[in-house]
Parts: sequence; C-alpha cells; structure tokens
Amino acid sequence: MLRIGPHLHESRVIVAPMAGVTDQPFRKMCRSFGAHWLVSEMLTSDASLWKTPKSKNRLRFEGEAGPRWVQIAGAEPDMMAEAAAFNAEQGAAIIDINMGCPAKKVCRKAAGSALMKDEALVEKILSATVNAVSVPVTLKIRLGWSQDQQNAVKIAQIAEKCGIQLITVHGRTRADKFSGEVNYQAIKEVVDAINLPVVANGDIDSPEKARWVLNTTGANAVMIGRSAQGRPWLPAQVDQFLNSGRIEINPNLPEILSALITHIKELSYFYGEVMGVRIARKHVGWYLNECFSETPEEAKLVKSAFNRCETTKEQLAMVEHSFERVSGKETFCGSAGDGQQGSFDIPRKSRAGC
Repeated sequence: MLRIGPHLHESRVIVAPMAGVTDQPFRKMCRSFGAHWLVSEMLTSDASLWKTPKSKNRLRFEGEAGPRWVQIAGAEPDMMAEAAAFNAEQGAAIIDINMGCPAKKVCRKAAGSALMKDEALVEKILSATVNAVSVPVTLKIRLGWSQDQQNAVKIAQIAEKCGIQLITVHGRTRADKFSGEVNYQAIKEVVDAINLPVVANGDIDSPEKARWVLNTTGANAVMIGRSAQGRPWLPAQVDQFLNSGRIEINPNLPEILSALITHIKELSYFYGEVMGVRIARKHVGWYLNECFSETPEEAKLVKSAFNRCETTKEQLAMVEHSFERVSGKETFCGSAGDGQQGSFDIPRKSRAGC
C-alpha cells in the first residue's frame, strides 16, 4: 500500500514525469494496462507561459482517471505557490515539485536539480508551495549536484519539516544525468533519515529489479521512467509482481499491435494530425525497439519507413503491416514522404511476444 495524504492504493509503482513523454495519451496507455499512480509532464511555474500550446497540452486532463498528479518546476517561491494553487483549482489531487531534472535548459534557470545547491531557497519554495494548497505536495530530487556535492539527506529532512508528504529520490546526481550506476545505498540513507514515504527511482527496468530495489533501499515504492517508453504495460507488470509474485499482464503481439494503434490514434486526436504524426514517431520507435529487440537492424528499417509517413492513416497501415505476419517472412511496404513506395523484408521472429 502507498499513501499520499488522503490517497491510498495498493499500487507501489509510479510512472515518472517525463517531458515530451507522459502526456495524456501515454498516461491513458499506462492506465489501460492497470497503472494507478502517474505524474504528468513538468509544468513551468511561469504563468506567462501557461497559454502556450505546450503548456495548454500539459494542462489537459479531460476524461482521465485520477488521481491527477501534476509536477511543477521553478525557482521563485511565490511563483511556485501560485502554480500549485492554480493546478489545485484546476483539479490536481497531488502537486509534485521538480528538483530532480538534470536538463541544461532547466538548470540554467536555477530550477530542477540545480535548486539542490541552495538549501535555503529549497526551504522557501517547499514552505510556500505547501502553504498555498490543501492537497498533498510531493518532491522529486536527485542525490545532489555532483559526486562530491551530495545532500539528498539534508534536502529530505528540510522537506519533511516543510510538510512534504512523499519524496522520490533518483539515485544519481545532476552531473551524472542518466549515465553510470545508480547508487541505491544512497537512497537507503534517505529512507533511514526521515519518516516520510520514499520512492526509489533510477534504472528500474523489470519486475525483478523493482523487488530487489525495494528490498535493498527499504523504500515504500518505485518510480519507473524511461523503461516504460515503448512498454506502457511495464508499470502494471511490476505492480502485479510486487503484490503477488506473478506476472499475468504479458501482452502478446496482437495485443501490443492493438495498443499501438490506439496510441497513434490518441496522439492524432490529442495534438491534431500534423503534430500527432510527428510525436507518434518516437513512441512507435520505442515500441519497435522492444518488439524487434532480437532483430535491431530490421527494427531500424521499419522505423525509417514509418518516419516517412505523413498521415495518421499511413502510420496505421504501416504498423499493421509490420505486425501482420511477424512470425513469418513478408515484404513490408510503406508510403514514403515523396509518395514513393519503400519495401524490405521482415525476418522470422524467434519468440512469441515482447
């Protein structure tokens, strides 16, 4: 069980907020397989940007199951408080504060993981945000700025004092970005130092790894990020394994094809066809990397052909053909951007599913 303020659920798996990934179509895909906790894409605390197309899309939750968990980012306490209040008024059930993003464009504005360098400012931001809303406020951090500047325990203790109700710790520093080994022992040190629920994050790519991380760190839950790209069923698989020791959510190729078709359609509906077609390319690429993992060269060819599709209809036809007889050998034809036909062979696949 995981409790966040008044919200209680048996799930101990959270889908991480990922800019450009965890939009509403992606969240819907994860929920369709059984995921419960999902954090939306990071929203800037700068109110002057809330009317941009990007921010408007990140604020769209219509028809989506709850709880609505919204992440905000910024470096000004008053602006963060205003952003939290605005999102709570719009229906957010949980507010998450981003102090973990290592991206340069975020850190250049002294936001994300850059904030960990200024503990006094961290306290001001956390206090202002918590006091601005009646819903639970959570925090996502890294171990620190660099290997020789790690202060996750100190930040976590400040957060507990300020009223934060859950902390997610990515087991790398800002300088590490996403390279190198995750320091799970450092996450355990945070767990041991505070009385708040702690979520372990970083390189959790399988149900077995998730169980090992929970046992190693003593964390209350795990957060899955990049490993869910192309595998929206993974969070639910992990949850099922943690709760029962079994994995019954194991989609076969026809089920994955159905999910992929739905995802492409949802992207087109959500963004409009022009943007939807472009955004679908990266998502389909991730699916193909997973489903054609034993034949990466063929996956590369399929992706190349798919990326030449200019309409949703062409994309759907391309995907259906690529999965149609994946267990045998067929010629795969797709429409190129110039109206020409491209073709190549899909080899026999040696396993039944992904």
